[in-house]
Amino acid sequence: MAADTSWTLDPGALALIGLATALYVPRWRTVRRTHGARGASVPRLLSFTGAMLTLAAALISPIDRLAEQAFAMHMTQHILLIDIAPILLIASFTKVILRPVTRRLQRLERAAGPFGHPAFAVLLYVAVMWAWHVPSLYDAALEHPAIHAFEHTCFMTAGLLYWWHLLSPIRSRAMHGMAPVGYMLSTKLLVGLLGIAITFAPDSFYTFYRDRQPIWGLDADADQAVAGAIMALEQSIVMGIALVWLFIRALSESEAEEQRAERYADEAHAERYA
Repeated sequence: MAADTSWTLDPGALALIGLATALYVPRWRTVRRTHGARGASVPRLLSFTGAMLTLAAALISPIDRLAEQAFAMHMTQHILLIDIAPILLIASFTKVILRPVTRRLQRLERAAGPFGHPAFAVLLYVAVMWAWHVPSLYDAALEHPAIHAFEHTCFMTAGLLYWWHLLSPIRSRAMHGMAPVGYMLSTKLLVGLLGIAITFAPDSFYTFYRDRQPIWGLDADADQAVAGAIMALEQSIVMGIALVWLFIRALSESEAEEQRAERYADEAHAERYA
């Protein structure tokens, strides 16, 4: 069967992208004018643009239509929503850009108690990935638009919370030292195991895809194997890149702390013998 590659142009997705753009771009321009590139650099704006393009690809482009026809494309859609879009969106922020809401976010994190802790973000991320791949829930999401929209909301929420703890310019005290490494490894390994299980399952789990005409010559079993491989590979690649970035950041922070310590020591020595 020929694949349907039409655009869905979902109004809700278009409204979300439009609202985010209307909020971010004027704020970026204001910070750029008052604080220069350090407060709002061009790469930050490009990162935001990438996040919006990723959301458009996932929610209104042919990927959304193809997700109804192939498990592999639905998996691609999920990856875009839970990892790629949140990473790019959070990377577009600086402390200055977030300044109008920083105190509110800090108060909200304190009020959330255990729900604001990075451990909860790990549990939520893993739970969302595993729960929405339970066959009954997965099939229900594909058969009912409201459940499908709720599924996408869960993926975006879990992704934003998870990557916020790791990438936010407002650093949590719980995410210093080696904590981010354990945070990444525990999550990506648990989700990667799900991808491996889907890849090597002897039979297709999902009735929705078994009952549809295959596209691109992939039957339901082969389609599922490709989808699982996409999940496992993406988790491995993202984990590898993130661990390298965390290592570089840790080295930079350690060097900065040493320089501050040396500067304070020099100032104290100068005051003592002044």
